[in-house]
Amino acid sequence: MFKNPALALAFFIALCFTAALLGSALTANTVKTWYAGLHKPQLNPPGWVFGPVWSVLYLLMAISAWLVWREAGMSGARPAFVLFFLQLALNVLWSGIFFGLQRPGAALAEIVVLEIAIIATAVQFSFFSQTAFWLMVPYIVWVGFATFLNLRIWQLNARPA
Repeated sequence: MFKNPALALAFFIALCFTAALLGSALTANTVKTWYAGLHKPQLNPPGWVFGPVWSVLYLLMAISAWLVWREAGMSGARPAFVLFFLQLALNVLWSGIFFGLQRPGAALAEIVVLEIAIIATAVQFSFFSQTAFWLMVPYIVWVGFATFLNLRIWQLNARPA
């Protein structure tokens, strides 16, 4: 796919930040309206925290994927990259479900699948690079925390049937 490592790194960075932009586009219209009006748990971070945290996580994901590419190439690590692309798509999908559709319950089910996909990606990456594996760990932890927040927001805002 790429012969130049710098181009490959640029590709992975662009890919990850494209996912970030898509997710952001799906959240932009409701963050200050619908989301602002929800009851949130006490551990919910202030809004300004999310942008910097996600920026670091997307950069770590990109470097992690690049390290695997550098070690094995796309075809040599095909299962790892299938999982990597899947978890990126699931990441964007969560934003669409939670913010776009305003469905915290459905988003909760989806984020559990996302977390499993991220863990599976990290495990696959570990076969090629321990550093790549460890670069995915903050993402695993953050999405675990996001799963907790999603659960609590769903519980705090559920309407009785």
